[in-house]
Order: sequence, then structure tokens, then C-alpha cells
Amino acid sequence: MLAWTIYISFGGALLLMLLPKGSVRAPRIIALLAALAGLAIAVAEFVKRPSGELVTVVQVSWMRSLGLEYHLAADGISLTLVLLTGIVAVAGVLFSWNIERRANEFFAFYLALIGGVYGVFLSFDLLLLFVFYEIAIVPKYFLIAIWGSTRREYAAMKLALYSFVGSAMVLIGLIAAYVVAGARTMDLVQLSQFPFPVHFQMWAFPLVFVGFGILAGLWPFHTWAPTGHVAAPTAASMLLAGVVMKLGAYGCLRVAMMLFPRGLDPWGFHVLGFGSWREVFALLALIGIVYGAMVALVQKDFKFVVGYSSVSHMGFVLLGLMTLQQIGLDGAVLQMFSHGVLAGLLFAVVGRMVYDRTHTRDLAALSKMHLGKVLPFAAATFVLAGMASIGLPGFSGFVAELQVLIGTWRAFPWFVVIAGVGIVIGIAYTWRAMQMAFFGAPSNSSVGAATYPAISIPERIGAVLLLGASIAVGLYPQLLLRVIIPALHSPMFDGLWKGGVR
Repeated sequence: MLAWTIYISFGGALLLMLLPKGSVRAPRIIALLAALAGLAIAVAEFVKRPSGELVTVVQVSWMRSLGLEYHLAADGISLTLVLLTGIVAVAGVLFSWNIERRANEFFAFYLALIGGVYGVFLSFDLLLLFVFYEIAIVPKYFLIAIWGSTRREYAAMKLALYSFVGSAMVLIGLIAAYVVAGARTMDLVQLSQFPFPVHFQMWAFPLVFVGFGILAGLWPFHTWAPTGHVAAPTAASMLLAGVVMKLGAYGCLRVAMMLFPRGLDPWGFHVLGFGSWREVFALLALIGIVYGAMVALVQKDFKFVVGYSSVSHMGFVLLGLMTLQQIGLDGAVLQMFSHGVLAGLLFAVVGRMVYDRTHTRDLAALSKMHLGKVLPFAAATFVLAGMASIGLPGFSGFVAELQVLIGTWRAFPWFVVIAGVGIVIGIAYTWRAMQMAFFGAPSNSSVGAATYPAISIPERIGAVLLLGASIAVGLYPQLLLRVIIPALHSPMFDGLWKGGVR
């Protein structure tokens, strides 16, 4: 059934493109039904497969002469991210209920992007994974360039160029792996068991890791992210932060680390104090955490605050991966889910609830509107989402970041102190944005009293869906960890375990 998440998404996109121009209501309903169907399948399969072990969904010959297959499969990591995609997809449609201009095209590109994301998380043939990865890039370009704001053409092109550069690096690494393995298969399971030469892994690992890391917001290749987030329409911002950045992190784990684990071994010498790629990427992730938080602290644009916050929180994912500790890896995958739902919710509040009503994202201007009274639901949602994102106990962010920090303490003790500084700065920029946007002193008591439409029912449902997912995982993290942990212990990750994962 999991394969139908892909087929329904692409089928819905095709149907939307066939609708007559000018239709508004039908595209919304079709997009919502397609997204709900994907979420229903994801939930059903998640409940059905509590062990988190690898299960083949579809496996048929694709290009027999090259050993390529149409191979879809899922383990606990894939199931977690497919579930995340379903949740964010439904919420994104609900927060786009106001789209009227070229609505059928908007939702067609939206569903095509969702279909590509599902495809990446379920592909266990490297070429197939790469094809879906590229499919996801095209719709996000058009979503930003056509329906975006604030230098949308520049932002869309920058995002596309960064994505294609990263994709080129990944493709070189994948072709090299295919050739070195004998040019007989690109099956992920088989390649994970192939003994690639250590010297090959030493250069293939950083190439592929950086290629995927660009989309994950790895510093200093992160600059596309805040620009793209700010220019994108609300639903596209939610998808970029919620699931598209997870494609990069997923590729770092599933491809770079799983196929080339010896690339994390010590070099045998030191350059500028670094003795392995593990140390290099851990430091880059740490810089991303602190840098993103510091830049978010001084932003005047509300959406830029959330954009740089997203870079900072993705740093915890990459840092968790580089700990090579069981608890750190668990936390990294959990942080992918947590950041997906919370960043999506924050962008929904800023873009849809606030900007679409006030037509400004300037914090100084918002501070005079006293939106806490005018839009109480938006204020309450942002407060809860903000507290969750900075790690308040009871929400998913706390569990995920705590695991990453414990893993970091075991691997790089001093890094924990610096990461802790990033968390403190995160509290500061969240509090500042919350105070200025919703609880500033009004310029006069009547401003905005009857100006802004009330938060709509679709928006309320979307907010409750995303916030509920974070609370559920925060109160009962075993809900996801029960499938994530067995997946990380599968034979595909034997190379990492033999290399020193603890």
C-alpha cells in the first residue's frame, strides 16, 4: 500500500492539470483528498509494521541490462519520514485554502512535490531515489517563482542552482559506487553489503554527504534556505522546512553513511586540527546551530527569524548523525520528524495567519498591532510552537534534542557547551519574535480591532494536526523510537556499527 502514496500524489497532480482554468473549489478538494489518502496509508502502514524492519513494497526489473530495478521498500526510518510527509502535506493544503490564483496549477505542483518526496523515502534503488529526488526540485521552483513574494525569482533560482549542484555531486558519487561495485546493481541493500575500498570511501563519503547536506542546510551551503523560505508561499515554506530539507538529511544517513561508513574513519594524519571527516562535519553542524540562532536573533523580518531558526535546528540533525552514537542517531531521526512538524507550523503562523492578514512581516510594525488580542489563536499557536521548538518538555523537540546532546556529550564533550549556547540563543530569538509580533504595546487601542479576518477552520485544523503530532511524540517518544531503533540495527547499517557506533 505504501507505493500508493506516490501514485495518488502524482495522479492527483495530473488530474488537477486537466481541470479547467479558473476553478478554485475543486482543486482544493482534490488536493486535500489526495493528501488525506497519503496520510491514511502512512498511518495504516505505520501501525501495521511495529517492528520497523525492512519490508519490500515493490521490486520489479526496470533496466535489466544495467541491473536497475523499480524497488520500493520501507523500514522504520522510511516509515517515520513518510508519516511526517503525510502530516505536513495535509496541513499544507489546509493552510492554502485561500489560494485562488491558478489554484489548479498550484495544487498540481504541490502534489507533484509531495509525490517526489514520498518516492525518495521509499526508494531502495539508487537511481530511482535520485530520479525522485530530482522530481522534487522542479515543482518547488515553480511554487516559489509563481506564487512567492520578496524576490521570488531570485530565491527560486538560487534554490534550484544549489539543489542541482548538490545533485551533481550526489550523482557522481552514485555512479562511482555503481562502477566500483561491478556495475551490476544499484540496489541499496546489496550495495550496503559490498566492501568498497577504504580509499574510495574516503573521497566518496564527503562528496555524497555534502551533496545531500546542501539540501539539509549544512553550513556554509545553507544560504538558499532562508531566502527560499521567505520567498515561498506558506504551503511551499511548510514543505521546504518540513520535508524537503529532510530529503537531504535522509540522503546523508541512508546513502552517504550507510554505503560509505569507512569514510568516517580517522585519516591517520591531522589538517588544521581535524583528523577525520566526522570531526569536520560535526563542527560544520555545530557552526550551523550557533550561526543560525545568532542571525535569527537580529532579524527584522518575522519570516527570516523562522528561516534561520530552521537552519539552526537542522544543525542538530547533522550533529546527531556525526556523533556515531546510538542515542545520537536515534535523536537525529527523531529531530527530523520534530523539526518537520514544528517548522511547518511556525511558517504557517507567520505566513498564513499573520502576513496574509496584516500584509507585513516587519517585527517593528507588528509590535504596534497587538496581535495577541486581535488574533489570539495565532498568538497561542506561535507560543506553543515556539516553546516546542526550543525544547520545552512535553513536546517532540525536547526528546529529540536531548538525545542528540547526550550523543554529542559522549562523542565531542566540548561541543555540547557550544550547542547549549545555540539553544540559549534560540530561546532569546523565539522570545523576542513572540514579544514583538504578538505582545508589543499597541500604537492606539483601536488599531486592527475589526480589520483582520478570524482564523479559519481549515487553519485551526492544520495547526491542531501539527501541534498534536509534536505533543504525541513528546509525551510518548517510543511511538517513533520503536521503529527507528530496529531500523538502525538492521544489517544495512552493519558498516557503521563495525566502525564504532555505540
